[in-house]
Amino acid sequence: MTARSGPSAGGVRRGTPRHIPVLLPEVLAALAPQPNQTFIDGTFGAGGYSSAILNAAPGVRVLAIDRDQAAIAAAQELARSAGRLTLVEGRFGDLERIATEMGFAPADGVVLDIGVSSMQLDEPERGFSFQSDGPLDMRMGRDGPAAADVLNTEDEKKLADILFHLGEERRSRALARAIVARRADKPFTRTSELAELAEKVLGRPKIDGRHAATRTFQALRIYVNDELGELVRGLSAAERVLKPGGRLAVVSFHSLEDGIVKRFLKVRAERARQGSRHLPPSESPKLEPSFRIDGSRPTTAGEAEIAANPRARSAKLRSATRSEAPAWPQERLEPDVPRL
Repeated sequence: MTARSGPSAGGVRRGTPRHIPVLLPEVLAALAPQPNQTFIDGTFGAGGYSSAILNAAPGVRVLAIDRDQAAIAAAQELARSAGRLTLVEGRFGDLERIATEMGFAPADGVVLDIGVSSMQLDEPERGFSFQSDGPLDMRMGRDGPAAADVLNTEDEKKLADILFHLGEERRSRALARAIVARRADKPFTRTSELAELAEKVLGRPKIDGRHAATRTFQALRIYVNDELGELVRGLSAAERVLKPGGRLAVVSFHSLEDGIVKRFLKVRAERARQGSRHLPPSESPKLEPSFRIDGSRPTTAGEAEIAANPRARSAKLRSATRSEAPAWPQERLEPDVPRL
């Protein structure tokens, strides 16, 4: 969740109060920018992390990537005035190709802030939030099927799988049945329609302090944008683009994302010398550790930050340092992503 920028550096703008970069001091400490280094912000959003990195040391350059056309369009003047900031519309899963094309490879650091941004949540016309009525869209890049297309075309079993695996909704089957029955009468077009149905089926206005539709909207958003697959591709791309000693910092906001990051780094660090679990030892290539993990537990927000920005409550930062070993083959990703 990108958010408000820090002090202006070289023309980098100050964001609005509603956009607060989560765990900003901790992310900067993990990246440890030094003069004239190059960094990749794979999820630019409102520019909070990019601005702080540019401020951290003289001569630092940042390549900022975002698949959201609106975020890129809004920051064009910022990029021109900053000079050391390069903006590219694209997916962070493609950051190796983009970094190579733009002259940012190999890089000294990569930061990824996973999930929906505050800006997207706060704009009803984007369809990410159940709190305001708007078109049932949820596409970060405005390409491919929208959330309404998924609800109106996928079969009941597929919908139940999406809700269960990506939203961890315990009553996914009942909700999927209700969705199919409702769309037969009238196709879904608005966020309020889905939110009202979720409340009706789940039979409670809130779950553990959260709205009944929270898990449903999360599941659809992740599915529409292939967020878990993009995360795996982004982690692998960061491994290939980082130079020895380069730093990786990843902020995630729920267990599915954090689990992928945790397993990816653990395999690359602790289990690297064991080879493949799917081959006999004599046939299994031994791969040297490509990362050194920082700490045994993720960094989380303190009470003061949570009070100032409640969205920081679920944030987890994991960071690691690139070793001198070659990057692992792409087919050896290993983090489990639900097959839907």
